[in-house]
Amino acid sequence: MYTIFGFYKFKQLKKISKLKDKLQNIINVYKIKGTIIISPEGINGSISFLKKNTKQIKTNLKKIFAITKFDNVNISFNRFIPFHKGRVKVKKEVVPIGKRLKKKVKYNHLSPKEWNNFVLKKDTYIIDTRKDFEFRIGTFKRSINPKLNNFRDFSKYFKKFNKNSKIGMFCTGGIRCEKASDYLYSKGYKNIFQLKGGIINYLSKIDRKESLWKGECFVFDNRVSVNHRLNKGKYSICAGCREPISDKDKKSVKFEEGVSCSNCYNKSSEQQKVRFRMRQSQIDKAKKEKKNYMFKKIYK
Repeated sequence: MYTIFGFYKFKQLKKISKLKDKLQNIINVYKIKGTIIISPEGINGSISFLKKNTKQIKTNLKKIFAITKFDNVNISFNRFIPFHKGRVKVKKEVVPIGKRLKKKVKYNHLSPKEWNNFVLKKDTYIIDTRKDFEFRIGTFKRSINPKLNNFRDFSKYFKKFNKNSKIGMFCTGGIRCEKASDYLYSKGYKNIFQLKGGIINYLSKIDRKESLWKGECFVFDNRVSVNHRLNKGKYSICAGCREPISDKDKKSVKFEEGVSCSNCYNKSSEQQKVRFRMRQSQIDKAKKEKKNYMFKKIYK
């Protein structure tokens, strides 16, 4: 069994290159898969490793960054490692919005149960800060889709709201809303609320019968999507456009395994399709010969 560990911490960091070396060493020692992002404003990670190493890895990460706790942690378990590689990325921001977070907002974080009450109030706006394709496979009741292609477009969308409006925001793990809240407060918005720990925390804590969530939640790993209790969902990934597709999508005449789906069939060139078919033929060959290949899910 493997632990899937999502975490973030906003903290001003220095000597980034040394921190990167220390993180890479832990990744190598514990054979960690996934990605850890570090920047001058903090750290953000989504990684997987053997369940027995969970406590030691958390302790080592806290020691490296000289912290007693993370701003948020999401832990779930899976039968296979949902990432291919273990890597550390250095970026200017842990979440790109064009402005580094200087003072973390520590209020108006709503627990899953508080979020349910907030969503049902008629005088609130519920904003899904994720990308459009994430919204399409699942979201909260009453939520608004800004149709963001890039999180940097976030600031433009909110210009239409009154600065006294009650605005509730949510994202997958909470970190995008941390940056969004900081930005909006800096622009004079007074009633900003966010779902603590994001959708992942909500789905792990709220029973389906009490849930205001509809559909599944896209995750950026080989599980593709999760539902309540963070069980693996029914979606898979189109190898052509890297967007989630359902069993219904696979019935489209525009779907071809490893090549295209209805979302990207008309967007990809014939040359690209030929290249994708060659890739899929190699995958099919590896499966037939029972050999390892890229994107294989390793079950235990």
